[in-house]
Amino acid sequence: MPKRSIVPFGPQHPVLPEPVHLDLVMEDEKVIEAIPSIGYVHRGLESLVQKKDFNEMVYVTERICGICSFMHGMGYCSAVEQIMDVQVPRRAEYLRTIWAEMSRLHSHLLWLGLLADAFGFEALFMQSWRLREKILDMFEISTGGRVIFSVNKIGGVLKDMPADMLSSFVSILNDMERDLRETTQIFMDDYTVKSRLVGVGILTEEDAIRRGAVGPMMRASGIEVDMRKTGYAAYNDLDFQIITSKDCDSFARCQVRIGEIFQSIELIRQAVAKIPDTEISVPVKGFPKGEAYVRFEQPRGEAFYYVRANGSKFLDRMRVRTPTFANLPALSQILQGCQYGDVPLLILTIDPCISCTER
Repeated sequence: MPKRSIVPFGPQHPVLPEPVHLDLVMEDEKVIEAIPSIGYVHRGLESLVQKKDFNEMVYVTERICGICSFMHGMGYCSAVEQIMDVQVPRRAEYLRTIWAEMSRLHSHLLWLGLLADAFGFEALFMQSWRLREKILDMFEISTGGRVIFSVNKIGGVLKDMPADMLSSFVSILNDMERDLRETTQIFMDDYTVKSRLVGVGILTEEDAIRRGAVGPMMRASGIEVDMRKTGYAAYNDLDFQIITSKDCDSFARCQVRIGEIFQSIELIRQAVAKIPDTEISVPVKGFPKGEAYVRFEQPRGEAFYYVRANGSKFLDRMRVRTPTFANLPALSQILQGCQYGDVPLLILTIDPCISCTER
């Protein structure tokens, strides 16, 4: 009988961009079980609703994560707007959609670069992040920030994007698309990439459902679920199909995310072509009273915001369930039976965000 041992993996590891900690139960080089531990970067952000004005909490929620910060602010605002029965102007909904898809672009490009770096594919890492810089430049032009944007407010958005800015963004994305197709094709056709990812980290459709996987992790197992199809913000006016794969392996998860990069570019094009000329916000008076929840699609998958208000300027409760938290059980599943050398790559194929998970 092989001798079993427990190997601690993380929170600090030269390949991992996030402080995830796993206890790996090993038999020689084979992983028998993976037990995740969270709490390493817990900051207690949810409890701040009892100390911060409900309007100020928009800026706190954006600091849950530096990669999908815009969508956290949008999700929180949407929940409070539901409670207060605020009708957000249609232009603001379109602007939120454009910024949300820009967030998806820069998140997926960051992930692609980090995965390439884990392979030792330094040229692809540099190219992915070079292209991502163009998205961050667009954020800086339109919001003034590159990480935290602070343009969401309850009742709409704080900044507008004029027509010439929007058209210039479309031109930038058109140029980017040509480079992206070449870059991603090189990655997906590379022998080393395929040898490390194809047939590795299998998550069947049944296991994805049983483990509660979300986002590209779930869609790579053949499940057609995308919260954008529920029609929040301006997505009910945009035409797109859910990108899935039935291969259920690590390579399929890469295919889905790369497909979503080009899908986001197309959605931004559609939104710019259809954006109406209305106000970007409405005045909001009074205090929220009641409860609401919203579900929306972050780059890593479905996020859930629950808000309960008591009629004062401080909320009773805010609860956030982030996609990486939902995907941790699926991560434990795909690590079972893999080789120790594959662990960093398999973790990166779920695109972990531990900052979101622990808050």
